[in-house]
Amino acid sequence: MKQLSISLLTQILLFSSCQEEKTDNPEQLKSVLIGYFNGIETMDFKKMRDLTTDDFFIYEDGVVFNNDSIFKMMKSFPKYTAEYKFENLRINVDNNSGNINYFNHANFVFNDTTKVKFDWLESATFKKIDGKWTFYIQQ
Repeated sequence: MKQLSISLLTQILLFSSCQEEKTDNPEQLKSVLIGYFNGIETMDFKKMRDLTTDDFFIYEDGVVFNNDSIFKMMKSFPKYTAEYKFENLRINVDNNSGNINYFNHANFVFNDTTKVKFDWLESATFKKIDGKWTFYIQQ
């Protein structure tokens, strides 16, 4: 009987350790990504900061930026409007971290006259802090 109990307990432990870890909803990461870029569109620095970790950084054209340097750069731009569109999002998420790879398409209009279009491949890394998804790194 004792040997049967040990065998049964071992099987239960093996079965439970082989169970896949529950993953979080990928749409939550997508919402953070879109929210951050909406903050760029509207120059809502508070929203951008609220959606990122304190140590958030971005690689852009060979330079490393944090939120403060991004805000400074945005303030230096002439008056602009921006619109972002994301395509081919590949989202990977578990309980505490995730990443998205995607195509980013941006249309800017500076001083109501100069139109500039950008298209690039990008990736973003997220982590959950105190139950809230936050943007951690953009590459």
